[in-house]
Amino acid sequence: MSMTDPIGDMLTRIRNGIMAGKSEVKTPSSRARQRVLDVLEREGYILGYDYAEFENNKAELKIQLKYVDGASVISTINRVSKPGRRVYSSVNDLPRVHNGLGISIVSTPKGVLSDAEARDGNVGGEVLCTVF
Repeated sequence: MSMTDPIGDMLTRIRNGIMAGKSEVKTPSSRARQRVLDVLEREGYILGYDYAEFENNKAELKIQLKYVDGASVISTINRVSKPGRRVYSSVNDLPRVHNGLGISIVSTPKGVLSDAEARDGNVGGEVLCTVF
């Protein structure tokens, strides 16, 4: 069965893993998911991720969740742009999450970037999700 929203599925797996207190979660691999995870790792919301490839051309990502003093670094992670309703934003209208304490992850012509990186690069794009 095909999946209509792979990034939304990954964000839900992360959210469920945090609520269950897991140290890592697994998700099927794709380039789009890896780019979002790269931003989360750069911004310090996850410890990292590992890529594992199996026989039958299936690949998987193991995401190491980050906790500080028993509490997760990620308190909320929400999908903004969905397959049924894409949300685009210019560089001047990029959303600020909790007055700059969180990040928005944006798919731009220069790649998948955080909102601060997109402002520095003077590019807008599709707002994929917000993290706080």
